[in-house]
Amino acid sequence: MLSRKRQVKMKNMSDSEVHRLSVGGMSCAGCVASVEQALRAVPGVREAQVSFAEHTAQVKGDVAVQTLVKAVNDAGYEAAEIRSLDDEQAEREAAEQSTYRKRLQQAALAGAVGIPLMIAEMADWLPSIPEGRLFWFLIGTVTAVAMYYSGRRFFVGAWKSFWHHNANMDTLIAMGTGAAWLYSMSVVIAPDSVPVLAQNAYFEAATIIIALINFGAALEMRARGKTSEAIRRLVGLQPKTARVVREGTEQDVPITEVGLDETLRVRPGERIPVDGVILEGRSTVDESMITGEPMPVSKQGGDEVVGGTINGAGTFLYQARRIGKDMVLAQIIDMVRTAQASKPAIGRLVDKVAGVFVPTVMIIAVVTFMIWWNFGPSPVFSYAIVAMMTVLIIACPCALGLATPISIMVGVGKAAEHGVLIRNGDALQQAGRLTTVVLDKTGTVTEGKPQV
Repeated sequence: MLSRKRQVKMKNMSDSEVHRLSVGGMSCAGCVASVEQALRAVPGVREAQVSFAEHTAQVKGDVAVQTLVKAVNDAGYEAAEIRSLDDEQAEREAAEQSTYRKRLQQAALAGAVGIPLMIAEMADWLPSIPEGRLFWFLIGTVTAVAMYYSGRRFFVGAWKSFWHHNANMDTLIAMGTGAAWLYSMSVVIAPDSVPVLAQNAYFEAATIIIALINFGAALEMRARGKTSEAIRRLVGLQPKTARVVREGTEQDVPITEVGLDETLRVRPGERIPVDGVILEGRSTVDESMITGEPMPVSKQGGDEVVGGTINGAGTFLYQARRIGKDMVLAQIIDMVRTAQASKPAIGRLVDKVAGVFVPTVMIIAVVTFMIWWNFGPSPVFSYAIVAMMTVLIIACPCALGLATPISIMVGVGKAAEHGVLIRNGDALQQAGRLTTVVLDKTGTVTEGKPQV
């Protein structure tokens, strides 16, 4: 544990990022100098302080923690970031909540502009463009502001895809909404350039499309939040404190302060804090969270134990070997997160379709323009432009962009609510083809409590 003086000193540091590492393998004060030298040699490190008594390192600088761990390992020691699973999960959930609220705000603003326009247009309350050009110009300006706030990420994403010679959903959305706005403003500025029947504005279409896409993204975030309940349960398997043996005395410390190679005491009925190897004592451990087997496993000196599992009636001392992100429990949590973010075959198919869809739509738009240019009535150019822009506006793929991710996230979320952790998106899609499920008679896949 850091001393009060050290903590005050660290609080007075500048706003540069600070990493805490647990360092194993140090046997003397000379090791401290070696570890500090290895850390200070990493580009971006401004200051590194290593405590031999606490076997910790405090590093200040703009550098990735993985780089610091690698530097310590290359120097011949062991290192791991001191960070609780609770803190990491809380940060993830806070970020998702922030994004969820932002998507709702973006959908609300775009909808506040588009929905009244749509209702007024259907009720025939709005003036024609030639008679109300100032009104429509103001509407176009307000629409542009709404599109910038609520849809800027689509246009930025479309530009980046274009720059890398790709096409994605952002390309389709930006192309459809941008075409609607540009055409509408062109009609407002020069209404005589198009036929009378084509003198229409589609500002409501551009904003409602963006509102729907953002609302769908918010629903997706909400569904993902429900699926994180499974992760919260996994994180809850790790205890908040651990009983550490330091200088011959046992003391309870926060789980974040447990270092590598430290000796810990586990009493009857307690959850094991971190991964390690038993030094002294014997007991039985319920490892059903790892193996699915409900029967306790006998443990004695030299056997490995896994953090999050439950100790039986015995007590033992063991040495911490893996902490933080290196624990088996943390790796399981990462696996679940990877499954939630993965795409099944149908999701990848949608991406492929989107990649082909964009150039196809553009080709169709150009072909439409050429057909009207060569065979259409007068004024030829005006009708050709209107027909081409109509193709681009209609092609905006609302359903294509929303249906697949929402379906995937709802499926994963419903499974998580019933305690089923889906390994990846492909497994979810394959489960739809199952006709028979065969279970054995033990408690492994039933209640977890075998009985006669």
